[in-house]
Amino acid sequence: MDSQHRPPEIGVGMVGYAFMGQAHSHAWRTVASAFDLPMRPVMAALGGREQAALQQAAARLGWAATETDWRALIARPDVALVDICTPGSSHAEIAIAALEAGKHVLCEKPLANTVEEAEAMAAAAASAARRGVRSMVGFSYRRAPALAFARRLIADGRLGTLRHVRTQYLQDWIVDPEFPLVWRLKREHAGSGALGDLGAHIVDLAQFLVGEPLSGVAALTETFVRERPLPAASAGLAATPDGTAARGPVTVDDAALFLGRFPGGAVASFEATRVASGRKNALRIEINGDRGSLAFDMERMNELEFHDHTEPAATAGFRRILATEPDHPYLEGWWPPGHGLGYDHTFVHQMRDLIHAIGEDRDPEPSFADGLRVQRVLAAVEDSAANGSAWTPVDHTGTAPDGPPPPPRTDTPVTVAP
Repeated sequence: MDSQHRPPEIGVGMVGYAFMGQAHSHAWRTVASAFDLPMRPVMAALGGREQAALQQAAARLGWAATETDWRALIARPDVALVDICTPGSSHAEIAIAALEAGKHVLCEKPLANTVEEAEAMAAAAASAARRGVRSMVGFSYRRAPALAFARRLIADGRLGTLRHVRTQYLQDWIVDPEFPLVWRLKREHAGSGALGDLGAHIVDLAQFLVGEPLSGVAALTETFVRERPLPAASAGLAATPDGTAARGPVTVDDAALFLGRFPGGAVASFEATRVASGRKNALRIEINGDRGSLAFDMERMNELEFHDHTEPAATAGFRRILATEPDHPYLEGWWPPGHGLGYDHTFVHQMRDLIHAIGEDRDPEPSFADGLRVQRVLAAVEDSAANGSAWTPVDHTGTAPDGPPPPPRTDTPVTVAP
């Protein structure tokens, strides 16, 4: 492509470079080679606290420069978009500062550690949007082609009136009681445990697919291992103890189970746990309506099960849809039919959608308001669990949706001229 037709650049600065930072870096490196974009992302600067480790990460992940102060990263003139991949305890401060500085923001999920923080972030995002500054929360699983296609089927009425939503997110990486006390097990850093880490994903997916927020929940949570060894080092979901006998308290949940209800009449069940031995990344969701059903399993992420209940009983039943055809969401950027995608592609699709929204001067989805809706559900779950599993309404005052969310954009928008 000659310089006359090359799309303009947008400089990206990312804060944090561990598990999510690696996934986001891969996506930023990849997205412009997979999709036609209105702007070309440039990996301008990586932020972190320790200079030596930060420089090694930047060289490995492909970032041009480093900053040990996130404020300096936001202030850089070559950074127009700030990508936040830090623990939830710092999301609000970084995101609000970036938005006030006129920088677009992508923030990892959950949006914040508390409803109050999420409310402040959503208010800052709304104010920034009036100045053309865009923000998005990183619920990447929405971008699995099979799930994006599931939303299209539901929006088209193929399931009819929705009755049941049942979903699970099961992992096993802290089954061992000697697994160290990493930051994800501390409330001051993570906000909550399996509830915020995994439950946020399935709450967002349920609300995205159904097209409306949960109106109430009844819940219980449990912490099975209440003390753990202090860590010497951790990376991603792995860690090593510090070799001493010192232990510290676990201050988040290991598992959360709750029932929910949608305003349209559907009922729902949710289970999130990090102690389901043998389950690695088992996110599952099934939705039943009076005209059909669908089911999805993240460990078979290229497949969607679909049942059309309007067909004759003699031949009706669940059938497998392999979501790898050219007219499935996001497949225009990838491989021939039948050649499956993986976990990393959901992040590439996330960056694609964000860059298109910025380039077309429109608000991306999921918005900070969507993240706030999830945060309010998580808070209601904790309130219910603390009060004997009492039915607890979810107050979405101030974030009422403008109707069901539309299916994700899968067309190729007009390229913005340089």
